[in-house]
Amino acid sequence: MKKIITLAVLGMLGAVPVSAQTVYDAANIANKDLNGTARFVSMGGAMGALGGDISTIATNPAGIGIYRSNDAMLSFSLSSYGTESNYMGSKMNADKMKTSFDNAGFVISSKIGNATALRYVNFGFNYHKAKSFYKNMSMGGNLGDYTQTDYMAAQAGGIKDWSGNIYTDPEVGWLSALGYDSYLITDFIAHNGQGDVPSGYVPYMKNGTQVKNLKGDLMYITPGEYGGMFLGGNGNFRSEERGGIEQYDFNISFNINDRVYLGVTVGAYAIDYNKYTFYSEDYLDNAGNSIGQNYNLQSWNKIHGSGFDVKFGAIVRPFEYSPLRIGLAIHTPTYYNLDYKTNARLESNVLNYLDIANESGIGSGVIGQYTVDTYDIMNGDMVRQFHLQTPWTYNVSLGYTVGSSLALGAEYEYQDYSSMKFKDQEGYSDTFGYENSTTSMMKGVSTIRLGAEYKVIPQFALRAGYNYTSAIFNSDAYKDLPYNSIQTDTDFANTKALSNYTVGLGYRGAMFYADLAYKFSSYKEDFYPFINAYEDGGQLVIGSPEATKVKNTRSQVLLTLGLRF
Repeated sequence: MKKIITLAVLGMLGAVPVSAQTVYDAANIANKDLNGTARFVSMGGAMGALGGDISTIATNPAGIGIYRSNDAMLSFSLSSYGTESNYMGSKMNADKMKTSFDNAGFVISSKIGNATALRYVNFGFNYHKAKSFYKNMSMGGNLGDYTQTDYMAAQAGGIKDWSGNIYTDPEVGWLSALGYDSYLITDFIAHNGQGDVPSGYVPYMKNGTQVKNLKGDLMYITPGEYGGMFLGGNGNFRSEERGGIEQYDFNISFNINDRVYLGVTVGAYAIDYNKYTFYSEDYLDNAGNSIGQNYNLQSWNKIHGSGFDVKFGAIVRPFEYSPLRIGLAIHTPTYYNLDYKTNARLESNVLNYLDIANESGIGSGVIGQYTVDTYDIMNGDMVRQFHLQTPWTYNVSLGYTVGSSLALGAEYEYQDYSSMKFKDQEGYSDTFGYENSTTSMMKGVSTIRLGAEYKVIPQFALRAGYNYTSAIFNSDAYKDLPYNSIQTDTDFANTKALSNYTVGLGYRGAMFYADLAYKFSSYKEDFYPFINAYEDGGQLVIGSPEATKVKNTRSQVLLTLGLRF
């Protein structure tokens, strides 16, 4: 990936408050899964206008107004997660099975009368797992001329004093501090004595003698300017993501003349997101052999918190003798109050130019082992609080029935992800001016849902659906950590469109019902372990290793058991 931008854009060059989150965190939180009852999932979620299913409480609240009896249900699922990565022909796979309790809810339907305009007032509650963060991913291969240590060096630019506890200094990014403490970046530079010494080079002296490196070149210091110790070698990355978003919806809805249905849902959310990353570089000689110098960086990141939103919906039968239904819904942004917790550990095996072995001032050439652990330094995690405002959601749907045997649903939903906002604890977005300036890397997202249900006999139904969500990120988006960020996981992935293919079947008795659904989800992404930035002709060029092509799949079987009474 290569992108040319103006110098002012790169976050590590601007003055911003201590940073702990990026647009990739925001998108991960705002994006939801297709999940709910087995009937809802098997029809691709296209039930906004059809209603009559408890999962519509979260898409079109008016769907609960269709009910004319009480309902109570539970849903369970078994999922198989798969990730396949391909970095320049080097392929890796990760697969995992997981069970889950996905859904529980009830509807209480209260009949008002047949002669009044208001026929029913219904109340509903539903819990469902709105998002699973479960994912394992790995990649590895030769990095070419790229290295994460150059990212560390760029973040360190301008720092001349590393004294004190730099991990609590709001002007120092953790990535640069880890690199400096483990001797992966340096402001030392060698000069072979040929030609003039460039301006800004300060001789490095020891016991009155200028230090030389192992080649005999004179060593200088470039205060405030840093470089990575090596060009790229072999890089290896793996990550584990766990947790999810739990959604609790409370609904009241109304049936007016069996023609107009209105509903409102108040949603509460609980987030539990945990991410572990391991990244290593092993440096090579010109023949491609390891020189015994390497490092690995481990990062632990957690986002916990809660949020709320309000959803409004309506369903209208515009023609008295037609089964056509039109649904409209609008969801406010979800307002999250979140805690970000992080710690990191870096282990390096490198030459240290500061390790002087004798009075002549020549480096010893001994590879040293260094470990920096922020959890020990800080006596725990570093914690930052922030608010996140997700996009507004706009939804329009159509429903049509043919007799009592066939139901068809179609739905379109739109969210402008570039409108998301980071805010501080007092609700001001200016504090996160840089983070909010990067939301333009995201774009408007469209979701299309299609579904059909055919009753072979009144008690037995077959279902199928399709659900499509367009890409969230622009293809040239990238993760840029501000110069004082406490984040140390530099990886990011630009996801492409998501497709869900669904089928299912259902049984309806006098009271008891059971539904079974199968969902296959698939999306691709371009993954990058880090970016490197350099100046070229007065412009800033963002470069990175070749994109790792990743394919993510999920097969899910859902079972819903319920009673209508």
